[in-house]
Amino acid sequence: MELTLNGHLQRPEEAAAHDVPSKEDNHVIAVVQPHSLLPKPEAPLGSLLGGVKTPGKEQEEEEEEGDGGSFRGLAESSFRFLRDRSSSLSASIAKTLSAKVMALDGDDGEEVTEIDLKGLKVVVRMKTEEEEDGDDDPWKPEGALKGRISFYSRSNCRDCTAVRRFFREKGLKFVEINVDVFPSREKELIQRTGNSQVPQIFFNEKLFGGLVALNSLRNSGDFDRRVKEMLGRKCTGEAPAAPVYGFDDEEDLDGERPMDEMVGMVRVLRQRLPIQDRLTKMKIVKNCFSGAELVEVLIHHLDCGRKKAVEIGKELVRRHFIHHVFGENNFEDGNHFYRFLEHEPFIPKCFNFRGCTNDRTPKKAADIGTRMTKIMSAILESYASDDRRHLDYAAISKSEEFRRYVNLSEELHRVDLFELSPEERMAFFLNLHNAMVIHAVIMVGLPEGIVDRRSFNSDFLYVVGGYPYSTGTINNGILRNNRRPPYSLIKPFGNNDQRLELVVPKVNPLVHFGLCNGTRSSPTVRFFSPQGVEAELRCAAREFLQNGGMEVDLDKRTVKLTRIIKWFSVDFGHDKEILRWVLIYLDATRAGLLTHLLSDGGPINIAYQKYDWSVNA
Repeated sequence: MELTLNGHLQRPEEAAAHDVPSKEDNHVIAVVQPHSLLPKPEAPLGSLLGGVKTPGKEQEEEEEEGDGGSFRGLAESSFRFLRDRSSSLSASIAKTLSAKVMALDGDDGEEVTEIDLKGLKVVVRMKTEEEEDGDDDPWKPEGALKGRISFYSRSNCRDCTAVRRFFREKGLKFVEINVDVFPSREKELIQRTGNSQVPQIFFNEKLFGGLVALNSLRNSGDFDRRVKEMLGRKCTGEAPAAPVYGFDDEEDLDGERPMDEMVGMVRVLRQRLPIQDRLTKMKIVKNCFSGAELVEVLIHHLDCGRKKAVEIGKELVRRHFIHHVFGENNFEDGNHFYRFLEHEPFIPKCFNFRGCTNDRTPKKAADIGTRMTKIMSAILESYASDDRRHLDYAAISKSEEFRRYVNLSEELHRVDLFELSPEERMAFFLNLHNAMVIHAVIMVGLPEGIVDRRSFNSDFLYVVGGYPYSTGTINNGILRNNRRPPYSLIKPFGNNDQRLELVVPKVNPLVHFGLCNGTRSSPTVRFFSPQGVEAELRCAAREFLQNGGMEVDLDKRTVKLTRIIKWFSVDFGHDKEILRWVLIYLDATRAGLLTHLLSDGGPINIAYQKYDWSVNA
């Protein structure tokens, strides 16, 4: 049948006679078939379960034989029966309830408490005032707190840590607003309290105070009663709001961060340069262009001389928009091949690269490092055990703090690492390594065993300052002065590698106690400050060795050391040199035992502990 404009139905054979509309039959609605390249509509549910047969299905069903076909037909009939009955029942209930309500609307002052339907009883209960406010959770135990505890904090704040631990010990849920992670909330903190000091605790919308006020209330023994009084009613909109999905900084809002001044030129080059695969030095180099081709495009676009165009090319390399395919030079005119950063072969493995290069003006590396430290410290304070030996990776992956860290990692694409001082560079790469391990465990998981971990340490990459970095290249290339990894014959960086200029000039064995690789036997995860990185590394080594990283058996004249020292023994020295180095970081008991073994002139056996490769979750 076909519907006409006057509301009548036509039979198919009648409609076929009117395929070409005329002046006499222009009241017929012509059916326009969809274009053949458009997506085909999916078959309705009934066609998949027997309600409506699709083309070809009828023939298939006729070909089915035996009990299997009969059972299928019975199942489909049952499904249609139940579906139709449930639809009819729902429609009947809705229709009857609607009629009842409409009829009762005319009754003055009559309160409806019960509606009787055939075979169904509907009870209507009026909400109380509290339930109207939204506090109608039937599973909330009687006497449970209805309000909300909120407190403003900062990363690495001892008073904030004490407040957080107190609420956790009491079993009280709270909302933490870390102003280092959410910078825009600091203005709100000042407006509410008159200063920027933390912690500042709120019970609902009322300011309670800081750690001193909390300790006073706890010592008075009146804490539980006061909390019930203050949180006995539901939280209002005047209370501090919980952190929500947002931007890292106010300046990151669209239009606030300036684009790099050369971005316009780069976009023209991306469109006009003949980017293609080339053959050079008996190798096929993908997605590249020659220096001469770039110079020609710049001359025509800017109407400048060749010398000026070459200078612009060098500046593009310095800002990491383009690189030589083999890293042989900065930029030269002629038949030298270059490629854009987004076309580098390592980019698909970079987990801080999402679709395109960050073309905004790069932030200072020191500022990115500081912000990274604050965000990751906040993550540890919220999602790690008190001793930092175990992390809740599932909770971290869902947190707003981690999302902001991932956004921050994109700022590393073209950052200038050469402006960092030696201490800043040490802290930056230590923190980047530990943050990348957390990111890698969340994204790809942690393999067990040293063989499987070699790919884990080399395949999970970030693009930083225009070049790829893995946790392995950071550890062995940067922090160990480009030394070979354990059980490997190849150094991380080749002779022409630009990253060689960033390596630490002298190996500090303490770095091995500041690097966490996500396993239970590794040092605890921590993040360092540039001003105190050396002292913090000594503290990390002392904590690790005193908490099981070294044992002394005086009777057997045996010293058991962490296997980390065995793998990187070239950094620590030979047998007795290692023991003298370890002696500095031991507690008094172990130091006394080891000193006795070293001073009596007898032989000392050095053994290495078993390494636990399971994840520190």
